[in-house]
Amino acid sequence: MTGPAGTGDGWATRSGFILATIGSAIGIGSIWKFPYEVGANGGGAFVLVYVLGLALVVVPLMLAELAIGRRGRSDAAGSIAAVVRAEGAPLRWRLVGVMGALTSFLILSYYAVIGGWTVRYTVDTLWRGLPPEEGDAVEQRFADLLASPGLMALFQAVFLGVVALVVLRGVQAGIERAMKLLMPVLAVLLVALAGYSLATGDAGEALRFLFVPDLDGFGGRAVLDALGLGFFSIGVGLGLMITYAAYSPPGADLRTVAFASVAADTAISVVAGLAVFPIVFANDLDPAGGAGLVFESLPHAFAAMPAGRIAAIAFFALLVIAALGSAISMLEAVVAVAGHLFGFGRRTAALLATGACFVVGLATVLSFNRWSDVHPLGGVARYAEATVFDLLDDLTSNVLLPLGGLGVAVLAGWVLSDRLLGEELPARGRGLRALRILLRFVAPALIVAAAVASLTD
Repeated sequence: MTGPAGTGDGWATRSGFILATIGSAIGIGSIWKFPYEVGANGGGAFVLVYVLGLALVVVPLMLAELAIGRRGRSDAAGSIAAVVRAEGAPLRWRLVGVMGALTSFLILSYYAVIGGWTVRYTVDTLWRGLPPEEGDAVEQRFADLLASPGLMALFQAVFLGVVALVVLRGVQAGIERAMKLLMPVLAVLLVALAGYSLATGDAGEALRFLFVPDLDGFGGRAVLDALGLGFFSIGVGLGLMITYAAYSPPGADLRTVAFASVAADTAISVVAGLAVFPIVFANDLDPAGGAGLVFESLPHAFAAMPAGRIAAIAFFALLVIAALGSAISMLEAVVAVAGHLFGFGRRTAALLATGACFVVGLATVLSFNRWSDVHPLGGVARYAEATVFDLLDDLTSNVLLPLGGLGVAVLAGWVLSDRLLGEELPARGRGLRALRILLRFVAPALIVAAAVASLTD
């Protein structure tokens, strides 16, 4: 099979392609952020709007990225350049792909730090077990980790090293083989944890929290949060799907890939809620705890439950796997663009990108300890207490990512021809007209609304 630019390295199977896109969509946030957002914003009502957002924004953008990638047969920037050249449009559109790679790089720089936390907790729980549930031993373990830049950097490097090893091996031998192993393991661990949690925790309260509509807690802001969550959690706008589609066989049905990826990510997020929240409610924990819930509150709960150590090891291993799938796709997108723009081979591009990502990520490491009192934009009210990590997170999530998604929507909706989209997807008639309307008007409007809501929070 021919890969991008005649490399000969593409997906060996359709299942490998689909599993890779699923792995890209799933991340650490799918395990705790989606369930919390559902419960905190109206339960079933939030789920309905979330699914609507997937249909109106995420799926159209994913279809557009997949079509661009397979037609362009290159990295995100190269594929966009190829298709706009064929359409007679300005080559400056490839900046959308370059921005996607830059955003992926910045997100990966701090995502690897959090991924390192999951590796640390998996190893620590396996080796030393859980801290005693009494007292503040659990909180102290997390505080000790955050206070140690050397330890955080070590596990950041371990996490990035695993990601780099996969990407260095290429598409078939590296990414596809890893996803065929990691995604089934993730599914088995998640289902097992959900069964354990439902059996030992407060299943009734968790089900009410997740699925019973609460219109008193559901307003206009919750609608925007639901729309934004789908867009931001799946990661369209980063050029990841453009990159992965460039490795796809000509006969692969891109619509099946898009729908399978979105459906799998949503299903995994829902099952994750069933794995986490029965334990949360059985132990009177705060479901809005975020990182504190994962690294402080849940270990308390596991310590008090039967077979808690085994469940904790499985839970943190699950987080590692979820983090790896997303991180691999982000590094691959960066490596592909770097190779195209600077003429690097895969090995050189991967090593340079990984090293640079580690160095930039040290700013996030230091934000939790030595630089915790450094607030670069302290004179701006919104960012008065923001650390370097906070600013990176805000820049990528609320500015660069929406701009990338908006760029793809405008490019696919207004620049690319019906012929290109129809041939690659394939789509025609009412289906193609509906896709055009979504890309031209609906998706851009909802992206802007969700981004503005996030920035004014």
